[in-house]
Amino acid sequence: MKKIKNMFERKPWCHKYDFGHLLVVGGNWRYSGSPAFNALAALRTGVDLVTVAAPERAANIVAGFSPDMITVPLPGNFLMKKHVELLVRINKNEKVSAIAVGGGMGREKESFEALKIFHDEINLPFVFDADGIHAIAAGIKPRNHDVITPHGGEFGRLFGAKPSENIEERVREAEEAAKKMGCVVLLKGHIDVISDGKKTKIVKKNKYAVYMTKGGTGDVLTGIVGSLLAQGLPSFDAAYYATVINGRAGEVVGKEKGPGLLASDLLDEIPNTIKKLNRRVQ
Repeated sequence: MKKIKNMFERKPWCHKYDFGHLLVVGGNWRYSGSPAFNALAALRTGVDLVTVAAPERAANIVAGFSPDMITVPLPGNFLMKKHVELLVRINKNEKVSAIAVGGGMGREKESFEALKIFHDEINLPFVFDADGIHAIAAGIKPRNHDVITPHGGEFGRLFGAKPSENIEERVREAEEAAKKMGCVVLLKGHIDVISDGKKTKIVKKNKYAVYMTKGGTGDVLTGIVGSLLAQGLPSFDAAYYATVINGRAGEVVGKEKGPGLLASDLLDEIPNTIKKLNRRVQ
């Protein structure tokens, strides 16, 4: 854990933007929770700024979650090609250092097309989750500094079959997927597998993690990945450490809450988890 410990050490004269600015693109007329979880988890993981760009209903709801988040309402009910110019301008003018996309975005054809144009325009690390993964299946080509975070069903959508529950086979499948995609694959499950096609790590979780089936826990993970990318961690390391942080936080909350665990319960546990991980390497 030495890399993550060094990253969270702060010099006295550090200032805003030294630890990144994450742009979250997601949400639609129906879904606002996903980008909110992305943003709040990213802030709890240490990024300096988060901007959420979402269709106006979602953006307005997200703004009500916390004054800590910047929101940009996009006119309309879902991401459209006419929004790309504004998204590109935000990236150029606001020192954005990483981008999280897909949470709650929906699967409108035009949203996929807009996301592809945006991805082609911006040479920053992206983390793709949820409907962002479906956008990849529709034609987006990830780059080697990107991270995709499929669960078993989304993995099947991308690669034609759900991954095996046998860990050795699952590792092989994740490695082959990373080679095919040319990016980091974070395959979620009871045992998470992270691979860039050359190196691979697995993260096991204890029995209390079974309560992390609750909606939104994957959005928290995506926000942690995005935060670490925005703070400058290499993509493989960001995916691995995010998986550890999310999993350990989930174990603690799962032990306390059981089936009553909510994704929002993980947010306050993230800083405690990071402190514990840092103590292990001191």
